[in-house]
Amino acid sequence: MQGDSKLVRSIRLAQIQHLLYKNPRGLTTRELANLCGVCVRTIQRDLRSLEAELKIPLAQEGDYYSILEGYILPPISLSLFEAVALFLASRLSLRQTDENNPHVQSALAKIAKLLPSPLAEQTSRSIDVITSKVSNPSFVQIFEQVAIAWVTQRQMRIRYRSLHSDEAKDWLLEPYFVDMTGVGYSTYVIGHAARQGKEGIITFKLDRIESAEVLDGNFEIPPDLDLVNLLGSSWGIFWGEETDVKLRFTANVARRVKEATWHPSQVIEDLADGGCLFKVRVSSTLEMTPWIRSWGPDVEVLEPEDLRQRFKQWIHELARIYR
Repeated sequence: MQGDSKLVRSIRLAQIQHLLYKNPRGLTTRELANLCGVCVRTIQRDLRSLEAELKIPLAQEGDYYSILEGYILPPISLSLFEAVALFLASRLSLRQTDENNPHVQSALAKIAKLLPSPLAEQTSRSIDVITSKVSNPSFVQIFEQVAIAWVTQRQMRIRYRSLHSDEAKDWLLEPYFVDMTGVGYSTYVIGHAARQGKEGIITFKLDRIESAEVLDGNFEIPPDLDLVNLLGSSWGIFWGEETDVKLRFTANVARRVKEATWHPSQVIEDLADGGCLFKVRVSSTLEMTPWIRSWGPDVEVLEPEDLRQRFKQWIHELARIYR
């Protein structure tokens, strides 16, 4: 029972931190007690524990408590295997962005201090790669605003110009999730968005956000919204009506195709000629198309028919270019 009591207390302390992050103007002990389902005296003890045990700097103004602005997350210790895993994750992040993001640069510098010597040296070299990329202060400012709004679950106002629009439009956005994809080396924010005449869960590419402002209003992610399931059938970040895709790979690349799990729905069947049949069900073929094209003449699109026709058209256009 004592172990269960400690676990409940730990969960509550984390909940209080989250609530204070979400409400930068502060909350009273009574408000925290109502939100956590405990008495005011318990919250008062918890606030003292946050400062004394977890070293979280709290500010008090009247009856309101808040976390001091600029609070840095506490340090962590890593095992050897965790260090290697973190190194690989940082390398993947580096490959997925084409921006000179100083926050990625400083994060890698701090990660390097946690890693064993060989990994630290490799990570430090990665910082030089970021520095050599094009500087984009506007993107960094957008990145910061999205990060604050996402972590604190606050609404934001963005001005966004989609790929096929000449006019930027204003949106009220509740950021539910931020993700990166190697298709186009891009970062996206997904959330409930609304403007005049349109509303729903929408994906926005950070590079196309022209301005962003974090608002005071908070939001809650609907409890019945499963983002993992929502993106489960996507090839990257887009979702929608699912489509069955069938590809035929030649014997030249069949072994390579079978080495990886490209998508959770994939089914691979061996063919008599040494090739393989690749079947997958995705919610958008848009992001999958560059991957298919990367296999060149070693892949044939069998289904769906509209995608097959699109590849035929590209082949004719390529033939005219290289004739």
